[in-house]
Amino acid sequence: MTIAIATFGAGCFWGVEAAFRRVPGVVATSVGYMGGHFENPCYLDVLSRITGHAEVCQVEFDPAIVSYAELVDLFWQIHDPTSLNRQGADRGEQYRSVIFYHTPEQAQIAQRSKADRAGAYEQAIVTQIQPASTYWLATEDHQQYFEKQGQRAQTDKRQQHPSDALRLTPNTSDGGDTMT
Repeated sequence: MTIAIATFGAGCFWGVEAAFRRVPGVVATSVGYMGGHFENPCYLDVLSRITGHAEVCQVEFDPAIVSYAELVDLFWQIHDPTSLNRQGADRGEQYRSVIFYHTPEQAQIAQRSKADRAGAYEQAIVTQIQPASTYWLATEDHQQYFEKQGQRAQTDKRQQHPSDALRLTPNTSDGGDTMT
């Protein structure tokens, strides 16, 4: 099995990770920080806005089961790509909309996907597309956060904006939910 890596920033990394963990073909996820200038940042460093990092979810996936393009499509669905340095109540550059690409092919797919969606929103898409840099893993208490808290993220298509589609509910399922 060949494993590829994708890295996305779309607001608070807890919800981003929860969304990608449900995708068939995703074999592992983790959350951390990327895109800054500060070595080995911790959560409080990033929160203080001194590091330049974004909160990100790193996704390991099997491209024979799920394509990078499909992961990028999900990225657009789970947040508001027109909101500069903000998702919902979370504000600051660490919550920016960003795709970090690991290969030239990923860069092309991300750029094409962004261009294809340009007319879908009333405001301009502010999502950055940048080469991946050093990934700094967040501490264990941030990994799979919602699962550890007995909650799950689910979509609600009744909401008006993509960023409103992610909400928390008690985790009472038998594991059969899927991202829709």
